[in-house]
Amino acid sequence: MSSGSAVTGGGAEEAAAVPLGQKLMVHVAENGHTLEFQCGGDTLVEAIQHSIHHLCVIPPSDQLLLCGNTSLDGANALAYYKLPRDDREVFLYNKARLLADSRPPAPESIYIPEPNIPPPPPRPQDSSPVGASADPALKALVSYETRFRYHFQVANAVYQSSLAKFELCRRLLREGQVQERALDTARSNLEHTFRKLSQRYSEFLRCFTQQHRSHVEMLANFERDVQKLRAVRLHPALQSEGRHCLMDLLKENDLRKLADGCLSSHKKFEVKVSQLKANFLELKKRVEGLFNAMNSGGCKDVEKLIKEHQGVIGDQKIIMQALSKDVDTSKKLVDDCSSCQLSASLRPHDAVSAVGRIYEIHENDNLPSIQNFDHSLTKLLEKCKDKKNEMNTLVHVCMQRVKSSQISIKGMMSELIAFQEVMGHQEDFDNLKIVSGLGYAYRACVAEVARRKSYFKLYTGFAGKHAEKLAIECQNEKTRREDFHRTWSRYIPDGVMCSMGLFDSPSQCDVKVAPFDCDLLPIDVDDVEKLAPQSILGSFLKSERSQIAKPLLSNSSISGNLNKSEQNSLSADDKMDFQDFLGGYDTIDIAGTSKLEVENARLKAELASAIAVLCNISAEYGYESIDEGQIDAALKKAREKTAEALAAKDEFAYQLQSLLTAKQEKCLAYEKRIQDLEERLANQYIKGHMVSGSKDTSGSLLSAFKSNDCNLDVSGGRQTQIRDESSVAMDEASSTSEQPSKQAEGGDENMTDISGALNLQLLDSAACTNLDAFMTELPRDNEHKIVNIDKEGHMLTQLTMADTSDVRIEDPLSILNSRTNEHHTLELRNKELLVSELQSTLDQKSKQLGETEIKLSAMMDEVNSLMKELEQIRGLLDESQMNCAHLENCLHEAREEARTNKCSSDRRAVEYDALRSSALRIHGLFERLNNCVTAPGMTGFAESLRSLALSLASSVKKDEADTTVQFQQCIKILADKVYLLTRQSAELLERYSAMQAVHGDITKELDLKKVLIKNLYNKLQQEKQVCLGVLLLQFLHLAMNSHGSWIEPFTFLLIVLTSKFAMVSLGNYFNRPARRRYHLVGLKSMSLLSFFETLLGTTRRSTGTTQTTFCLRNLSPCSPSTTCGTQRT
Repeated sequence: MSSGSAVTGGGAEEAAAVPLGQKLMVHVAENGHTLEFQCGGDTLVEAIQHSIHHLCVIPPSDQLLLCGNTSLDGANALAYYKLPRDDREVFLYNKARLLADSRPPAPESIYIPEPNIPPPPPRPQDSSPVGASADPALKALVSYETRFRYHFQVANAVYQSSLAKFELCRRLLREGQVQERALDTARSNLEHTFRKLSQRYSEFLRCFTQQHRSHVEMLANFERDVQKLRAVRLHPALQSEGRHCLMDLLKENDLRKLADGCLSSHKKFEVKVSQLKANFLELKKRVEGLFNAMNSGGCKDVEKLIKEHQGVIGDQKIIMQALSKDVDTSKKLVDDCSSCQLSASLRPHDAVSAVGRIYEIHENDNLPSIQNFDHSLTKLLEKCKDKKNEMNTLVHVCMQRVKSSQISIKGMMSELIAFQEVMGHQEDFDNLKIVSGLGYAYRACVAEVARRKSYFKLYTGFAGKHAEKLAIECQNEKTRREDFHRTWSRYIPDGVMCSMGLFDSPSQCDVKVAPFDCDLLPIDVDDVEKLAPQSILGSFLKSERSQIAKPLLSNSSISGNLNKSEQNSLSADDKMDFQDFLGGYDTIDIAGTSKLEVENARLKAELASAIAVLCNISAEYGYESIDEGQIDAALKKAREKTAEALAAKDEFAYQLQSLLTAKQEKCLAYEKRIQDLEERLANQYIKGHMVSGSKDTSGSLLSAFKSNDCNLDVSGGRQTQIRDESSVAMDEASSTSEQPSKQAEGGDENMTDISGALNLQLLDSAACTNLDAFMTELPRDNEHKIVNIDKEGHMLTQLTMADTSDVRIEDPLSILNSRTNEHHTLELRNKELLVSELQSTLDQKSKQLGETEIKLSAMMDEVNSLMKELEQIRGLLDESQMNCAHLENCLHEAREEARTNKCSSDRRAVEYDALRSSALRIHGLFERLNNCVTAPGMTGFAESLRSLALSLASSVKKDEADTTVQFQQCIKILADKVYLLTRQSAELLERYSAMQAVHGDITKELDLKKVLIKNLYNKLQQEKQVCLGVLLLQFLHLAMNSHGSWIEPFTFLLIVLTSKFAMVSLGNYFNRPARRRYHLVGLKSMSLLSFFETLLGTTRRSTGTTQTTFCLRNLSPCSPSTTCGTQRT
C-alpha cells in the first residue's frame, strides 16, 4: 500500500473520448491510504473487493466503492463505469465505520526518526608519520581533520533524519488531501440525495398549498352554498312532493356529515403536514451544519507550512556542502604538510590558525543551525500528525452523520410518498364539491334547453333554404327543357321525342323536418336568469378567478368571440354555416320564418351556449387553483421570446439601415470620383490637343523665345510641372478607381436605396454630354493666335492654352518686348545657344507628348472600365432592392413563426407539466416498489407487495395516464402471483415437514417389519423343515405298517425325497433337542437295507387305513414325557 496520491478528478463529459488505462487507484477514506491495482476494463469489481479484503482486512460486504455519485457493483466490470482512468478516482468507505456505535479511529502511530549521531572520534595516536612528528602544528591539523570528519558525519545523520521527517510530513499531507476529496465525494452524494428530497418536498408543498386553499374555501362556503341552493326554486314542471328547491335534490344530512368528516380529516392532515415541515427544516439544518463541518479541513494550512519548510532542506544541504568542502580542505592541508609541499608564504601555524577559525564556525554556526532545522521539522511533523488525527476523527464523525442523514432522508422520502397518496385520496371532498357545482349544473341545463329551442328554428330555416334552392333548380330545369322542345320540335315530330323520353319533367322535392325535442320545457334565454340566477353560483377567490379567466378562456373558443364557440359546436353537430345561411336571405324568403327571426334564434343559441360553457368551466375548476408559478413561468417565457423576436427584428432593421447608409455613402463617393475623373480626362484631352496644335507653329515660337530664355525656361518648367501633377493625379485616380470595382466584385447585395443609382444615371448622361460638347468646342475657344513683326522681320506667334490645373501661363509676347528694349545686344550674342537649347527642349516635349497620349489612351480604357463597373453597380442595386423586399417578407415570416413558436411552446409547456406529473407519479410508484423488493424475507416481500397493490387499486383516478394504469395493473398481477406462490410455498413446506415425519415413522416401522419378517422367515423355514421331517417319518411309518397296496405309486418319489432332501430334513429334525426324544427303536434297529426292503415290501395289513388316519391326526411334535400314536404303533 502506497501513500496518498494527489490524483485530481477530470471532467466526466470527455469520458467517452479518453481510452481506459491499466492502473486503478483506490483511496481509503478512513485513513487516506491509496491502493494501486494493475488491471484492465474487463476486471470485475468483485475481484478488486477481494484484493482490498486481503490488503485492508475489510470484508467485501462492508466495502462501499464510490466513483463520483455512482456506487460500484461487484457483479459488473470496471469498463461498465469507464474505469480504470487517470482522471477518475475511486474511494473506499467502510460500512462498519458508518454505524453510530462504531469505535473511533486509533491515533496515527508514526515513528519519528531520530538522528543516528556517531560517537566522537578517539584521540589520535602517534603511530602515523604526521602524528609522530615533533611539530605540534601538524598534530593540530590532523586533529582538526578528524573533528571535521566527525562534524560532517553528525550533520549527515541529522540531514538524513530531517529528510525522513519531511517525507513523513508530505505523506501525511497527501493522505489528508485524499481524505478531503473523500469528504467532497460523500458531500456530493449527500447533496444529490438531499436535492432530490428538496425537489419532491417542494412539489408536495406546492400541491398541498393549492389543495389546502381550495379545501378551506370549500368548507368555508359550505353553509352559504346550502342556503343559496335552498333559496332557488325549481321550475314548476320539475317540482314534486318533497322536491321544491335545488337543495331537495341532495341529501342534506349526509352532506353535513360528510362536511364534518372532511373538516376533521382536513385539520388532522394539516397538523401532520406542519410536523413534516418542522422535520424537514430540522433535517435541512442538520445537513447544512454537516456541510459546514465537512469544509473545516485544514490541509491548506499544512500544505503552506510544508512549502515554507521546504527551504529548510535546502539550507541543510548548503551546510552539508560547506562541511564536505572543509573536510577536503583540511585533508589537503594535512597531505601537503606531511609531504612538505607547503609554499613559503603558508606555514603550518598559519594553516592551523585558518583551520581553527573554520572549526569555530562549525561549532558555533553550522552544527547548531542544522540541529535547529531538524527540531523545526520535528515540530512540523508533530503538527502534521495532529492534523492527520483530527482529519481521521473528522472523516469518522462526518461519515457517521452522512449515513444518519441519508437514513433520515430516505425516511422523509417515504413520508412524502405516503402524504402524496393521502392527498390523492380526496373522494369526500370531491363529493362535497357537488354542493357548489349543483347551481352551475342547473343553470347549464336551463341554458341548454333554451339553446335547443332556438336550434330547432335554425334547423327548420336551414331545411327551408335547401327546399327553396331545390325548387329553383327544378324550375330552371323545366324552363331549359321547354326551350329545348321549342327549338327542335319543328324538325323532329313529337311522337319521336316522346318515344325518346324527352317529354318527362323533374319531380318536385318536398323537404320535411320531423319534429324533435318536443318534451323541452318552455324556457327562453330570458328565462335563464329568472330560473337560475347568477347569485346561485359559488364565489371563488379573486386570484383563482383571474387565473381561470386567462388560460381557460383563451384555450376555449369563446374568449373574445362567442360566435366562434357556438359556430364550432353547431358545426360539429349539424355542419351548419350561419354566415352562408344568412347570406342567402337577401334573395330567398323562408316559409314560416324571417331573416330577423333566424338571426335572433342564432344569437339566443350562442348566448345559451356561452352560459353553459362558462358554467362548465366554473364548476370544473372552481375550487381548484391553478399553479401561479407555471402561469408566471409561461407568461415570462412568452414575454422573453417576444422581446427576443422584437430585439432581433430591430437589430436586423438597424443592420439593414446601416448597410443602406454605407452603400449610399459609397454611391456618393463613386459620383465624386467619376466627376473628378471626367474633369481630369477633359484636362488631359485639352492639354494633348493644345500640344498637337503647337507643333504647327514651332518655328515662330522658337524665334519668339530666342530673345527671352528666362521666360521660356519658367514657362516650360511650369508646363512640365503641370503635366507631372496631372500624371500623378491620373495615377491616383486609376488606383482609387480599382478599389470600388473590387468592392463591387465583393457583392454589395444588401443595398436597398436606389436613389444612388438614379443619381449615377443622371450624372453619367450629363457628364457624357458635357464632355462631348467640350471636346468639339475646344479648338475654337481655346486657341488664340497673336501675330507680330519685330525688327528682325520674324513672325512671333503666341499660343494661349487653357488648363484646368489653374496654373496661369504668362504672356510671352509682352515679356519679349520688354526684354528686347533692354537687352537686345545680349540676346543677339546668345541667340545661337538658345536655338540649340530650344531644339533639345522641343525634343523632350515631344517625348512627353507621346507619353501623355499613352496615358490618355490608358485613361480612356479606365473610363470604359468605370462605365462597366457602373453597369454592374446598377445591377447590384436592383438585386439589393429585390433582397430588401425578400428580407421584408422574411421578417414577416419570422414574426409569424415567432407567434407559432409561442403557441407551440405554450402547448409544450402544458405537455411537459403533464409528463412531469406522470414521471413523478411513476417515480413514486417505483420507490414504493423498491421498498417492497428490499423488504426482508419472502413473507415480508409478499405482504408489502400485496399492500402496495391494494393501495394502488384504491388510488386509481380516471384522469391518470395509460402508463400509470398499466403499471398499477402489472403490480396487482405481480402481487397476486407472488401471494399465490408464497401460499403454495408455505403449503408445500408444511406438507414436506409432515411427509418427513411420516417417512421417519414408516422407515422405523419398515425396519421393525424387516426384522420381524426375517425372524418369521427363519422360523417358517425351520417349521417347514420340521414338518417335512415329521411327514416323512409318518409316511415311512405308515409304509412299513401297511400291506403295500398304496405305497407302490409313491415308491420312486419317496426314494428321491429321502435321497436328496428328506434326509437333510430328517437330520435337522432329529438334531433338534426337542425331537431327539422320539422313540425310534424300530428305525434305529433296522439298517438302511432293511429299511428299503421294508419300504419296498408287498405286505399289506388290513388295519393300515386306520393306522394311517391315526398317524396323520397325531402328526405333531411330542414332548419328552409323551408319545404319539405313531410312536406307540
